[in-house]
Amino acid sequence: MKRLVVIGAGYLGAEVIKVFREGGWKVDGVSLSGEDGLIACDVGNLEAVMALPGADGVVHCAASGRGGEEAYRRVYLEGCENLVKKYRDSRLIFTSSSSVYGQIDGEEVTEESKAEPDRETGRILLEAERVVRDAGGVVARLAGIYGPGRSAMVGKFLNGEAVIEEDGRRLMNQIHRDDAARAIQHLLGLEKFPAGEVFNVSDSTPMCQLDAYKGLASIFDREMPPFGPRDLNRKRGWTHKKVSNGKLRQTGWDPQYPSFFDAVGGL
Repeated sequence: MKRLVVIGAGYLGAEVIKVFREGGWKVDGVSLSGEDGLIACDVGNLEAVMALPGADGVVHCAASGRGGEEAYRRVYLEGCENLVKKYRDSRLIFTSSSSVYGQIDGEEVTEESKAEPDRETGRILLEAERVVRDAGGVVARLAGIYGPGRSAMVGKFLNGEAVIEEDGRRLMNQIHRDDAARAIQHLLGLEKFPAGEVFNVSDSTPMCQLDAYKGLASIFDREMPPFGPRDLNRKRGWTHKKVSNGKLRQTGWDPQYPSFFDAVGGL
């Protein structure tokens, strides 16, 4: 039986653990606190990481706990540095973010596009990516995650907090939690592991804010949100781009929910 270690058992990590166990893997989940039967480990602490069990595969999908630069550096950069020291002969996947693409002109971005984030947290993610790629791991750049019980866009719409920025043209890129977990499972299980590669993990239908809220207004029979200025305080930064999932799809993966509206009824 193959063994997997999952660093971070939050919204995405819990689903990753589930799909791999269903696939017949022995999975050890790791969290900072070690609650709920998980292994307690601060991934930014080398001694703690070296004490983790051996594994055929490792997935780093821990969250920064809404922390700033210091938390990003410890969880992501130092965490990845420690993991590559511990798991030199294991398949490693690091879940980064499509926010490292700083494009604001609506262009399509692929893995070959420039990644020039405008925030220090994004630059730290790129440093962590480099560590993983140099060690032969794979980087999965995830779009905004949504899924059962979690959709920032739907929540703001239903709570009356949504605002359509400027003329609503800004493109949004999302990925359903279940599709993200299956993408990780797919990449880790490829016969020839794509060592050192980067893959965008996004659905197949980027959509502008205006169309997204028109759809929600129709589904929930509610008024459209008001128009307003850009939200420049977004955690992931303000960008306007279309994230392509073409490279990942060429490996044989396809999203179960190619569009956000394919999943809205189950949220």
